[in-house]
Formats: sequence, C-alpha cells, structure tokens
Amino acid sequence: MPVAGALIAESLRVGSVIEGVPLTVTKISRADVGDVDAGQPRTWTFVHFEAPDACTDALAELLSRVLDDAGGWYCDFRDADTTFVVFAGRIFRYPRGDRAARAAAEEYARTRGVPEPQLDWPE
Repeated sequence: MPVAGALIAESLRVGSVIEGVPLTVTKISRADVGDVDAGQPRTWTFVHFEAPDACTDALAELLSRVLDDAGGWYCDFRDADTTFVVFAGRIFRYPRGDRAARAAAEEYARTRGVPEPQLDWPE
C-alpha cells in the first residue's frame, strides 16, 4: 500500500514549497469546514495524495517544515501499518490502532489549538 493522506492547502506557511518528494494527487476538493474562531479560514482546499512507501520519513520531515504553526494545522497520512500526524516542527508516528499513541498526538494537537472536532484523522 502506498502512503495516502490529505493536505489542507491553507495549512501551508506563505512562501513555503513542497518539492523533492514524489506525490501523486488523487483528488482536490473544497469545503466550508474551517473554524474561524480558531483562526482558520472557513473554506479549505483538500489535496488528497499518495506517495511511495520509501518516502514516508522524507514526507513527514518536509511537512513539519512547511506547515503553519498558527491556526491549529496538521497533516495526516498513513501506510499499511503506521499513522503519521505532522505538525509544524513535530511528527507523531504510531502503529495504526494504537490508542495510547493516538491520544498523545491528540493531546499535543489540543495544545496547538486544533479544535476538538478536527481531531478526526483516520487510522
């Protein structure tokens, strides 16, 4: 299984660039799901992607450098065995289904201002 996830385009720091990791865009969509009270724009652009398994570490590192630290942003992706949740400057990776590890990522997300309903990344 290739790595699969979704990136919210509005979560990128202005001036940042995603390059050097081969990504295949599988779908792009927009929805009014942002939390304006949390400093997020109401409308988000979702970029669904896949990447080769060999790129998981490079992708996580890259995302940790380009995600905006303000607004409670993260990007999640997963492979057959592992869930990755990436914040600006911080990467969580844990075996899919590991409740304790997920809880640690959720707690960190709360400290970064992620609204409770947005702690919904899939396993």
